[in-house]
Parts: sequence; structure tokens; C-alpha cells
Amino acid sequence: MSPSSPSSSSASSASSASRLSRRAFGGVFGATAAAVGFPAAGAEAASGPREQPFRAAAQRRSKRPNILFILGDDLGWADLSAYGSPHIKTPHLDRLARQGVRFTDAYSGSATCSPTRFSLYTGRFPGRTEGGLAEPIADRSTGLEPTHPTLASLLRDAGYATALIGKWHCGYLPDHSPTKSGWDEFFGNFGGALEYYSKLGLGGEYDLYEGEVKYKDLRYYTRILTERAAEYVRREHGRPWLLNLNFTTPHWPWIADGDEAESAEIVRRIKAGERGALWHQDGGSVAKYTQMVQDLDRSVGEVLRALKASGQERDTLVFFASDNGGERFSYNWPLSGGKGSLQEGGIRVPTLVRWPARIDGGQVSHEPVFTPDWTATLLEIGGARPDPAYPLDGTSLAPYLLRGEELAERELFWRVRGERALRRGDWKYYRGEGGADRLFNLVEDQREQADRAAAEPGLLAELRTAWERTDKELLPYPSG
Repeated sequence: MSPSSPSSSSASSASSASRLSRRAFGGVFGATAAAVGFPAAGAEAASGPREQPFRAAAQRRSKRPNILFILGDDLGWADLSAYGSPHIKTPHLDRLARQGVRFTDAYSGSATCSPTRFSLYTGRFPGRTEGGLAEPIADRSTGLEPTHPTLASLLRDAGYATALIGKWHCGYLPDHSPTKSGWDEFFGNFGGALEYYSKLGLGGEYDLYEGEVKYKDLRYYTRILTERAAEYVRREHGRPWLLNLNFTTPHWPWIADGDEAESAEIVRRIKAGERGALWHQDGGSVAKYTQMVQDLDRSVGEVLRALKASGQERDTLVFFASDNGGERFSYNWPLSGGKGSLQEGGIRVPTLVRWPARIDGGQVSHEPVFTPDWTATLLEIGGARPDPAYPLDGTSLAPYLLRGEELAERELFWRVRGERALRRGDWKYYRGEGGADRLFNLVEDQREQADRAAAEPGLLAELRTAWERTDKELLPYPSG
């Protein structure tokens, strides 16, 4: 048996598991859900119609949609009640799920904030660009180069108005900003985190901007972003628009609306020169985290109400996801790992898509997809052409979502310092910091506890070779 070819039993197992994933996974997921105590697909809050396996709607005529792309920050896969959280209630996002498609096997482009944003904005692996090698960006030494085409610049060239509201985290002024990379408007913060009231960032700098000019507003940050986004969608645009709405919620510090005393204490520590005060490692709780996620849900609901009141709901594609897996207080069950790791809990994220004009609601998809796919999808739907000098790493899901075409089996690739992962069909190859190659069947074992490496050596070798082939195309990490 060749070490680079799976054994016949491996191929048979992969084929069988693939059939299970495509056709019968709803039943498996439902049984598992009941066993571990969270809702089966569609049983959100034990109310509303049960979700159906995804099927594209009949062809309908529609115009190019507006695109409202919403990201939560460090939100875990099961932090929404639609995904099984036993204690966090998210009625607005659950309603969005009922009205569109809920993806169970959707992934972020990386395991931390800025690399995922690079993969979304460029449609490429973070390791294609120097800025994407930072995990995450923490200083002014790098960023998304303005010469690189982006989702925003390509859609703008195709006739879209473009705006980014919220967290950028792809480089700092004077060299990097959304308005240098294709967004007509920017209102938000440049860095990876900020204190919710004072707007002080990791280095103690004030970090709220309109365009490239500081903007003073000391109210709770999530409220400000919500107001700005609602105002944007209510406008008379005269052409289709892209709005990237990037909340910082529920990223640390663990401060909810009204926690002004806790805010003042963190600000005091920042101004006293305490490094890491913003990380808030001595604060927070499950209750506080719950409060923050539920506030995010209310905020999304407010923006969606503004969209509906504007008369644009039918012709707006709404996307909601997290930029990576959850952190300290997140609920990721049954997944292992969290933010920073290439285990499922670090990269599998809640993902919802709604477009009333073209996609029927009440559906669930179990197809493995990841961030660069959405870039390719939105460019196709928006009538924009990728730049051939910067080929995309994602696959457009438009044929699948809109025409019911079957997705060809392909490989989803991830790389972070010290870890590697690749998913093909139902199988995942993973190497963590311990250095051992591991193999998991994610349909049978979402929690990544049953290592099949010894039982399937041929398949393991094949997936490892596939990972290394892609890795050779990417930039190396800087030494040190």
C-alpha cells in the first residue's frame, strides 16, 4: 500500500461518512443534540418550525442585493440559543436563522481576529500576505496593503457603495485603513480591542475614528455602532451597498452596558501604565458574558428592524458569523478547544445567511464552508470580477445556494504558528503544538477525541501531503 494513498477500507469509510454527512446528518445531529441537552436543528427555544435540510429555491428574478455582513467578536459556536446554548437567549439571531439558512459546519478563516479578517477582505489564506502572518496584528509594523484588491474595492468597482462600521484590525494609520482599501466610509476602531466607554485601546491610545479622524463619543461602544449601522441602512443610497458591521462584542474587557464603575477602574489601570489591563484577566463571569452576547443579539435585532422599515429587507443579503471561536466564558459544547486553536472550538463558528428574494427560510446546511468562500460568493452575487493577479482561495457558494448545484469535495486549509489543520469531506487532519499528526471523522466525533490516525494511515498521509502542498505556496512566518 502506498503511504500517499488511502487503503480501500479508508476510502470506503470516507465515502460512507460523506454520504452520511450529505444525506442523513440531520438525524445524527438531532440524536446527538438530545443526548447532550441542546436543541436539534431547528428546535431553537423549542418553538418555531423545524429546520429542513438545505435545498435551493426555485429560480426567481432579483436584482443585485445589498449586503449586510455582520461579525461578532470571539463568539463561540454554541453561544446562540439556535446553536444550543442552554443559558444565553438570542431571539433576534434565532429569528434570522429561521428566516434563512443556518450552517452547522461553517468555519472562520483563522483562529484569531485579524487573520480571519484578512481572509474575508481578500478571499485568500491569511498566509498569502505579510499582514496576515500576524496572529493577530498588535502593532503598526504591518497591515492590509492598499494595493491589494478587497471585497470592498471589487464590489465598489462593480457599482456598490461600501462602508465599514466597527472593528477594522487590519493595520493602523497612516499606512492602513478601510478607506485606503475600498470602503467609501469608515466609522470604528483600528485595533484589536478597546475599552467600551473610554475607547482606549491596547496601547492606551484613543481608538474611535470617523474616516481617518478621531471622533469623540464616550457612550457604550455597542450602542454607538448599532446607531451608526441603523442610520446607514435607512439611507436612500440609489445603488446597492455593502456594509461590513464588525461588533467588538463579546470580546474582552468584560463590560456590559451600564458597567461604568468597572470601566473607570480599567481606565485607571491603563492610565497607570499597567500592561494588559484591557485583557481583564481578573474580571468577567459567565453571567457577564451572557449579558454581553444578549446585548449583541438586541443590537443585531435593532439593525434588522431598521432594514425592514427601510423597505430593503427582501433585497438584502444578511450574513452573520463570528471571526473565530469563543474565549474564556464561551459555550462551545460539544467542540474542543477555543480561540487561538485549530481544534473545532477555535475555528467552527455560528453562521447564518438570509436573502428573502432568493433563499427560502427554515433551512440548515451541513456543508463544510469557511470565510474565503463567502468572499467568492459575494463577489459573484454582486457581479464583481476577482483580480486574476490575486486568485481567490475560496469557492463561490452561489451555485449551491441559488441553483442547488452540489458542492464538489474540496479541502479547507488552516495554518497558525504551532498548529495545522485540513478538512476534506468528513475527515480532519490536525497537528497541534505537541507535534503528533491526528485524524478525526467529524461526523462521528465532533469533539475530536477518537484519533483515527493509526487506523487510517493512508488517509492520514494523503491529507498531510495536501496540507504541506498548500503550505509551500504561502509566505513563511518571520523568525522569532
